[in-house]
Amino acid sequence: MAKVAARRRLRRSPGRVAALLGATAVTGSMLTACGSSDGMQINVYYAPEDNFQAVVDDCNEQAGGRYEIVYNKLPRDADGQREQMVRRLAAGDTSMDVLGLDVTWVPEFAEAGWVEEWTGENKVEAEQDVLPGPLETAEWDGKLYAAPKNTNVQLLWYDDRITPEPPRTWDEMIEMSRKLRDEGKPHQILFTGAQYEGLVVVYNSLAESAGGRILSEDGESVVIDEGAVRGLEILKEVSSTGLTDPSLTNQQEDEVRLAFQQGRGAFQLNWPFIYASYAEEKPDELQHIKWAPYPGVGEPGTGRSTIGGYNLAVNSSSEHKPEAFEAALCLRSPEHQKFSALKDGVPPTVESVYNDPTPLDPGKPADADANPTMAQKYPMKDTIRDQLKNAAVRPLTPAYQNLSIVMAKILSPPSAIDPQATAERLSDQLDEALSSKGVIP
Repeated sequence: MAKVAARRRLRRSPGRVAALLGATAVTGSMLTACGSSDGMQINVYYAPEDNFQAVVDDCNEQAGGRYEIVYNKLPRDADGQREQMVRRLAAGDTSMDVLGLDVTWVPEFAEAGWVEEWTGENKVEAEQDVLPGPLETAEWDGKLYAAPKNTNVQLLWYDDRITPEPPRTWDEMIEMSRKLRDEGKPHQILFTGAQYEGLVVVYNSLAESAGGRILSEDGESVVIDEGAVRGLEILKEVSSTGLTDPSLTNQQEDEVRLAFQQGRGAFQLNWPFIYASYAEEKPDELQHIKWAPYPGVGEPGTGRSTIGGYNLAVNSSSEHKPEAFEAALCLRSPEHQKFSALKDGVPPTVESVYNDPTPLDPGKPADADANPTMAQKYPMKDTIRDQLKNAAVRPLTPAYQNLSIVMAKILSPPSAIDPQATAERLSDQLDEALSSKGVIP
């Protein structure tokens, strides 16, 4: 208990932020050179993140030589990350201590017995002030198996020169799009329509916004209820009536962003990264780029965007579990989540960080570029925070990888969807995928 309290006091010190800023200038993406006094290493396997090494260095300083955290970069693509970890964990690899898990992987890794449950003081600290959406992604079967590190949520983006007020529902957005098209103005509704996880995210958000479910709450059976069918109807309507980009079936997140920046769309459903991209590439127009909550289905305020992000888990076969839990808690502490949000653009899971008015280095004046505040870097932070309180979570099941592949294939191309027939096909094939309980590549 005393050790946990001491760690919390360290993380809240304003001086830690200044030290982190110095670390990014000195170390860049270099691995820590010095080792711990007793040679203990805590190996962290995590996705590429430009300034994560600075966080690792700061946590090593806090560890005071009791161990050394080593950052092992996983492949950039999610499939490559999962494949590398799954193969090694299935072989009982003891050298992997802390694992960076995509929010869809926790049930699979927990069910396989690869990650340790969080309990006691570790659990209390991992859950403290975490927003409901991110916390749900770290749980399986009523237990906590990971600590939420960073999150993400899609928003509705629009240009106030084209539409001064945003639509509140998909029906309103479709009606506005048709009117703009008739007036010869940019009108397209842009979203990820390629045959991959991005299309599954769009469908899941639609189904959840309509009050529907794809799987039962316990993840053990396929549902595809009326809300899920309504999601198919909207996906069909918006993609088969000339309201989307002709390249819809080739568009992933960045293609959607570019189409909007090039003036082809009136509305864009995408992650917050597009704001920083617009600021860099079209700064003169940034003042006109606005955001709104994810559009509802049927009634305003029902929109639920599917959540993204990463969680930190501890390998069940780790030979240094106490230290691994301590390291994971440090790497995703509120202070470090703020640093990563401002330096690497990954939204935090801790609510208090969104409300923090201080700049990255509290000892220096705020500067939007050199020393930003959350409000400067994330002017849409309140909308993100509010969306995370009622976010949609992708179906929680150990077999999610199989389900995702099946859904992406059946939903593509969206214009060919026959709502009732597609719902039946989804039900049949998802039931088969669900029975596999996840696969080892």
